[in-house]
Amino acid sequence: MNHPSIQPHLLIVIHSLSGGGAERVAADLGAYWVERGYNVTLVTQSGADTDAYPLHDEIKRYALGMAGASSGRLRAALANLRRVWALRRIIKRERPTIVLGMMTTASVLAIAAARKLPCRVIATEHTHPPSQELPEMWMRLRRWAYPQAAAVVALTSGTAAWLEQHVPGSRLAVIPNAVRWPLIASDPVLAPPPREGRYRMLAVGRLHPHKGFDLLIRAFQDLARHFPDWDLVILGEGDERDDLQRQIDEAGLSGRVSMPGRAGNIGDWYVQSDLYVLSSRVEGLSNTLLEAMASGLAPVAFDCETGPREIVRHEIDGILVDPAGDHEALAAHLSNLMANPELREAYARRAVDVRDRFSTARVMALWGHLFEGR
Repeated sequence: MNHPSIQPHLLIVIHSLSGGGAERVAADLGAYWVERGYNVTLVTQSGADTDAYPLHDEIKRYALGMAGASSGRLRAALANLRRVWALRRIIKRERPTIVLGMMTTASVLAIAAARKLPCRVIATEHTHPPSQELPEMWMRLRRWAYPQAAAVVALTSGTAAWLEQHVPGSRLAVIPNAVRWPLIASDPVLAPPPREGRYRMLAVGRLHPHKGFDLLIRAFQDLARHFPDWDLVILGEGDERDDLQRQIDEAGLSGRVSMPGRAGNIGDWYVQSDLYVLSSRVEGLSNTLLEAMASGLAPVAFDCETGPREIVRHEIDGILVDPAGDHEALAAHLSNLMANPELREAYARRAVDVRDRFSTARVMALWGHLFEGR
């Protein structure tokens, strides 16, 4: 007797949709699989009022309104139990075939909530764990939870190797983010200023110590007098803005280095720049690096522990700077490309290969294999 096939139902669990790479991936995954006949449900702890990314009209949404830190261990534990119970009620009601946790805490909560229910649970890590500021409790819970998941997805082989060593028993898969191409503009729109014969070096990211913008400014300071027709633009927002602006002012670079803020029309900036630089001390898999290369920009990136080396092919379509974190080494490689337009153009021509290497079709095929248990 043939049983009718069950329509696959994907339930995605994530803390919020309030900006960030994993949040964008959650929205993109949901839209892609809805279009391919899946039922898709998305559950957030935060309310929908914090959303930065729109959801496909056919995605069912639950906003639990249970976000927020708790003071004290007991209150935190009780809050997490309430989150698990609320999520378990939804899983029982929706009866998904696959539950996908996005990032560490959501993955742990999803595994706990789905225990002994008839669904496959997939956990994901979107940052390299050593760079996470994760309380010891969550690290212990991760070691307990991940071996129970059907699979644990890492963005990079470096993160997979770390998980293999530190979270033994996990069934690991490596699935990178797909590159978004072409880029769709959104608010806020910041028009790039006219070039007027000048060259522009571009960096994009949160103004956070992990992104190494202090190192980039020091490198540019070493180069500025040798390349008087180059400027540096750092796009993004964050807590480091005042410190970075002070560094720029003290270096006498306020006319050459600017931080205009966060741009929703980032594609315009990629197209109107001459060189992309990723100065991160730590990375997962950099979406901005993929976008810049897809836009035809030659990249220079620190060869930090994970991320850039899985995107940039050294001296083929860009430069990996070793040792990572060395602003003098960064300055040396930047100056070589700043002085050689032919080399910049050769790297840029090959950089656009990321459109194929990290295409949505390739990446979603990997997710499909995982969802279908192949």
